[in-house]
Parts: sequence; structure tokens; C-alpha cells
Amino acid sequence: MKKLILNSLQSSGDLSMEGIITRLVVAFVIAVFIFISYRLSHDGSIYSKKFNVSLMVLTMITTTVMTVIGNHIALSLGMVGALSIVRFRTAIKDSRDAVYIFWAIVVGICCGAGDYPVASVGSAFVFVILLLFGRIKNDGRVLLIIRSKRINEERIEALIFQYFSRKAALRVKNTTETSVEFIYEINKKLIESKPNGEKSLTNAVYEIGGIDYFNIVAQNDDVSS
Repeated sequence: MKKLILNSLQSSGDLSMEGIITRLVVAFVIAVFIFISYRLSHDGSIYSKKFNVSLMVLTMITTTVMTVIGNHIALSLGMVGALSIVRFRTAIKDSRDAVYIFWAIVVGICCGAGDYPVASVGSAFVFVILLLFGRIKNDGRVLLIIRSKRINEERIEALIFQYFSRKAALRVKNTTETSVEFIYEINKKLIESKPNGEKSLTNAVYEIGGIDYFNIVAQNDDVSS
């Protein structure tokens, strides 16, 4: 029994040089598709060329690690222990970045284990999905920020309700003894609306009087790097 356990721990699953190169080449080819997919689904300041290249390198590194581990149980346990002390503190600017990181790791695991069909077919489906839906953004929202004398609190709330009804979501309301600040979130398409042919929202707000400022801030996924 003791000998059986030792043999299982020492099982290395050695590969020929041809097998190692094949796994790395397949991983590189799929990594190129990950690179292309990331470039197509990201644009503007949110796109990071360094992060895109890192995805390719991550795929190759994961493949290499999986090739080294093979069926070697003792080595795999040691690798888990070594990786457990590594902490990643890089902020994810876009939720899609986490998807690409996971995709690169999964491809590396599949290629390192020699499961090329799983890596290829799975990547093809992911590539198509991200190509079709990867450019979807949350840029249809704006924030209305209004600061005024507190005596105008009810008038401002009534005005916003008049223009947007319940479509304006109140996110923040800050008050002091003399002032009040509102932050509303609404759809960008509604910002230019004029109910019943009335005046623009900007003019209507300033006609109340006592307005310190009225800001319209657009929200989108572009985060400068």
C-alpha cells in the first residue's frame, strides 16, 4: 500500500518534446483569438494593449504549468501551495476583463491537459458570443446633480417628477440647514424631453431661483487607464 501511494505521488506523465510543443502551439493559436476578441469588444480609453498581451501570456503560462503538473500529484499540491501566496491587486476596470482572464486560464488548462477539442470548440462559442454582445455598454444613463437652497427642496422634487415621473431614480439626497443636493439617475434619451411642449429642464430648474449649480454627468464604461 505504501509503495502504491509513493508511485502515485511520483507519477510524472512525461511528454515528448513534440507533445509539449503541440500543446504550446495550440494554446498560442487560441490565445491569438482571445487577443482579437478583446480588441474587437473594447474601444476607446477602456482598451489596454498591455492587458490584452497579458491575456496571451497568461494562456501560455497556464498551459506550461498544466504540462509540468501532468499527473504528478505531489507537484500539483506544491503548485497550489505556491500560488496560494500570490495576491493579485490589479483593479478590474471592466467586468468583461474578468471574463477574459477566466477564458485565458481555462484555455491554458485545457491545452495543458491535451483536451484540444474542448479548448477549440469552447473558445469558438465564447468568441462568437463576445463578438455579438461584447460592445454592449452601460452608457445610456446620466446623473442630474442639483444643489440649491433648502427652501426649494419640494419645488425641485416636484419639477423632476413633472418632467420624468417615476423614471428618475433618486440616488443621493444631501441636506444641511441651509442647502440641499439631489443626484438623480435617468435615461439619457429623456434628458432633452419637454413634456407638453414646455421649456427645457435647465431653464425650468434655474427659474426656481436659489440654484447653486445644476450639472448633467454622463455615465459610461470608459475608464481612463
